[in-house]
Amino acid sequence: MDRGALRDAYANVAHRLATATRSAAGPVPAGEWTPADIVRHLIAVEAEVWQPRLRQVATENHPQWAWVEPDRWLEEPDATLDELLVRFAAGREETVAILDALDEAGWARSGTHATYGVLDVAGLVRKALEHDEEHLASLGG
Repeated sequence: MDRGALRDAYANVAHRLATATRSAAGPVPAGEWTPADIVRHLIAVEAEVWQPRLRQVATENHPQWAWVEPDRWLEEPDATLDELLVRFAAGREETVAILDALDEAGWARSGTHATYGVLDVAGLVRKALEHDEEHLASLGG
């Protein structure tokens, strides 16, 4: 997937998430996350993992990253699913803006992840998309 297609696939997740959460059928099994919980998790991951790592790779010389898997975003506990989806979409737009600000040399920059090894910007975005896809699949999307 070329850089433009990768960027567009990443940007499109907000729409796909909204569709998947609204069409998720049936009760949630005990101990599993609700659609709102999944969106809260993706909000946290966007703000705590992808945005900081992309900012680091753009400004630091080969940053090092540990494995991080945030729980759910806990702010605004009374937010509706629609409000959470808007929050996720805004965070994703912010991340896409970081990507859009990178030139060819910026996309070539890299860091080292403790589990995945050396990742350039495209590699980071692919990992983010893999994570998104896992959660979309759990919603039936």
